[in-house]
Amino acid sequence: MEHDIVSSLAKRLTLAAMSLGYGVVQLDVTIVNTALNTIGTSLGGGVSELQWIVSTYTIAFAALILTAGALGDRLGAKNIFIVGFGIFTAASLGCALAPTSDILIAARAVQGMGAAILVPNSLALLSHAYPNDTERGRAVGIWAAGASLALTAGPLVGGALIELAGWRSIFLVNLPIGLGGLWLTWRYASDTTRTPRRLDLTGQAIAIGMLGVLAGALIEGGRVGWSNIWVVVGFCTFVVLAALFLLQERHALQPMLPLSLFAHRMFALTSFVGLLVNIAFYGLIFIFSIYFQRINGWSSLATGLAFVPMMGAVLPFNLVAPRLAERFGSPVVIAAGALIAAVGCVVLLGIEPGTSYLAVCGQLVAMGGGLGLLVPPLTSTLLGSVEKARSGIAAGVLNSTRQTGSVLGVALFGSLVGQAGSFIVGAHQALTISAALLLVTGAVTLIGAFPSNTVKPQHQFASCRTGLRGETNRLR
Repeated sequence: MEHDIVSSLAKRLTLAAMSLGYGVVQLDVTIVNTALNTIGTSLGGGVSELQWIVSTYTIAFAALILTAGALGDRLGAKNIFIVGFGIFTAASLGCALAPTSDILIAARAVQGMGAAILVPNSLALLSHAYPNDTERGRAVGIWAAGASLALTAGPLVGGALIELAGWRSIFLVNLPIGLGGLWLTWRYASDTTRTPRRLDLTGQAIAIGMLGVLAGALIEGGRVGWSNIWVVVGFCTFVVLAALFLLQERHALQPMLPLSLFAHRMFALTSFVGLLVNIAFYGLIFIFSIYFQRINGWSSLATGLAFVPMMGAVLPFNLVAPRLAERFGSPVVIAAGALIAAVGCVVLLGIEPGTSYLAVCGQLVAMGGGLGLLVPPLTSTLLGSVEKARSGIAAGVLNSTRQTGSVLGVALFGSLVGQAGSFIVGAHQALTISAALLLVTGAVTLIGAFPSNTVKPQHQFASCRTGLRGETNRLR
């Protein structure tokens, strides 16, 4: 009896540690946006510097997440998770102490590296702690809900901290979270079984370079012009690196990104959809953060409050999405979510300097609600499209693809508002692109899914739920 109580306590505290690890990663995805204007005023620099502050974190996150999962398999998820939490916490302190924007950008890149390590290995340790399918499903639900809460709270928490203690406090808040998570992991988490896996270091290096030069060309193109020789060289370099990456992944014994996954039509489709959705959503969060603060002159706290309805709509729509998908089929729900978000973007095309918040709030809620509606069936459809043994790497690919979309959205939309004759012209262009991408998302989901659909929607989603349970396996 005593052993069972201790074991139960260890499981719960392991869940707490893993939730802290995933939660702090998601918190830093959104919390920084409310500090952009304050950071720019404090450290100097224009829109391009602010883009790099956001993007370097996401570039490292997107590029390293697949290798980080494989590293946990090879050396033990507990050891790698502790290293990742240590890196993230130390980098957060570096961000808080950064005297210049260049040092802050570098520290953000290291922070993104820590984030990439935390996400797959937290899920691996959680899966190891809860071997029972039912218990594991509940634990993963708590783990995911905590991350959603952190993502939602990021703008509000960031705005309040900035008003009370300045922008550096948004990074210092990670220190007690990191130290608590490190201690809980060291004390209560049990390590996973190590498996001999080769690391695709060549593919990893090419992936980092590929994503970095593409983001750099997009960001700098908005600052110096698209015809600038270095911008053109950047795009050309990306094309060369992309070709090399595909060649490497095709011939590697244990590739970082198994290209065979994309032979599954629904896997390729949902990965593409995840990319487009994040380009639209996170690119707009970036420019609206600047709009509220630099154009309308709002405080950081007011900006954080402005994002609460938008981010707050994500979770309730997340909860209702599975029920709707059971009734109507995942493709219909994904397309509906994309359409709702697209309508929000179109209506926002009327935005001008000084537009009242009441005139934009409903559209922001539509965008957040649309995202919340499409992500659960998107994830379950992707995982249901591959065999259970490969669900870990499939989940990792979706995470990487969506984070890549975030990088491209911030880089592209930031370049538009930085280059256009006025910020508003660039914002209108970004909203138009977002609406178009979301409409394409809905269209390709329906066209790609239904021709081969020979089962009822309820049966289709049942297979997706089976795949979703596979996400609790180790990301490999």
